[in-house]
Amino acid sequence: MPAITLEHANITVTDPDRALRFFTTALPGWRVRGGGEMDWYGKPIRWTHVGTDDVYIALQSGGEGPGPDWQGHATGVKHLGLVVDDIDAAVARLQRDGFAVDHWGGQTAHRRSVYLMVGADFQVELVQYLSRDAALRNAYAA
Repeated sequence: MPAITLEHANITVTDPDRALRFFTTALPGWRVRGGGEMDWYGKPIRWTHVGTDDVYIALQSGGEGPGPDWQGHATGVKHLGLVVDDIDAAVARLQRDGFAVDHWGGQTAHRRSVYLMVGADFQVELVQYLSRDAALRNAYAA
């Protein structure tokens, strides 16, 4: 079976500059790939693609109202999960840039995670794997 890769996610936000700052701070290898302005069904918006040559997040301005409540039961995306090499360094960079930890996730001998809010729009989970063994990395408690 061929490998499947998620190429991008498109997220409408209320503060695109803050969201862009979050991704480039959390993932220092990410950069702005492109961007521009357009009319989105009668509303002018700004869009930015931030990521690598292969994977990116499409940030779209023009968000209205509150983002999804990650503790609620509404249909929709709860969070994005991103793999980082050093979770402590990523958290330290984000905290220096004004992003607070919402809560730490499950910690095992082979995986650590932390959740942060990108403004009030959406939540991101950062994951650090501590093993190259997929069976250990992906072990779930019964």
